[in-house]
Amino acid sequence: MFRTRFTLKYDFDPFNVERVVLSPRKRPISQVGLDGSRPTNLWNDRFRDVPPRAGLNPMQQKVLTLTPEKLLGPLNDVERKYAPPEIFAAGPIEIPLPRPRVAIVGSRKASATGLEVATGIAKTLSRRGVIIVSGLAEGIDTAAHEATIEEKGRTIGVVGTALDQSYPKENSKLQHEMMTNHLVISQFPIGYPTRPENFVMRNRTMALVANASIIVEAGETSGSLHQGWEALRLGRPLFIWKSILNNPSLDWPKKMMSYGAIELDDTERIMDALPSSKRIIKIAV
Repeated sequence: MFRTRFTLKYDFDPFNVERVVLSPRKRPISQVGLDGSRPTNLWNDRFRDVPPRAGLNPMQQKVLTLTPEKLLGPLNDVERKYAPPEIFAAGPIEIPLPRPRVAIVGSRKASATGLEVATGIAKTLSRRGVIIVSGLAEGIDTAAHEATIEEKGRTIGVVGTALDQSYPKENSKLQHEMMTNHLVISQFPIGYPTRPENFVMRNRTMALVANASIIVEAGETSGSLHQGWEALRLGRPLFIWKSILNNPSLDWPKKMMSYGAIELDDTERIMDALPSSKRIIKIAV
């Protein structure tokens, strides 16, 4: 997935996240996505009806600047270690975020079965009042967000671009809908260039935002693995969909299982691992 711009090297002390390193090309990477394409600028006529405020462009007037503690509540030392100093948020979901929140992640080039599984999990959890978190990427992420919206649930996008950008460009409409009716967050300020390493940092942040994570489908170089290891480092439940564990070509599922990941064959099992949902309220989407 990342091969067009950099390769991933894993030194399996998986909880030392600094050892999951990038080997970038020598030439600088600026304003490009993982496949070399440029993100789409979301600052256009849809924001021009906002009354001006001094020093802010129309997109910035839509964005809240928060500390991780403001967004999520109190953090312990382990959670603070890789938490970004600031998080930028756009959307009407209340702050601090309600619980429980479950991330559904996986391959951008997902199989039809993987997309079906992600859709089913998202709908089942949404009906139980769970907020679905994902990365607004193509494939599994898009399936999870769209299924949640179809089910009249609530969803949070954690993106690897600034909030005035959309990557991939095909998801610009979905991102705008989520910024209007749900929530999209980023650790990158308006105007920050989109680089491949942003998405690795985004996956760590998504693991922090979610009370549990589910990997539906992922290859050996998938960015979802960063999220999986970070969820385990944080002590958060990590679920791996059963079909991945039966794939003899993959080594990472067995390694993660040895560190406490859980095989998932029934979505109802997730509910037992989630925190209280006291702050969940019903909204019309």
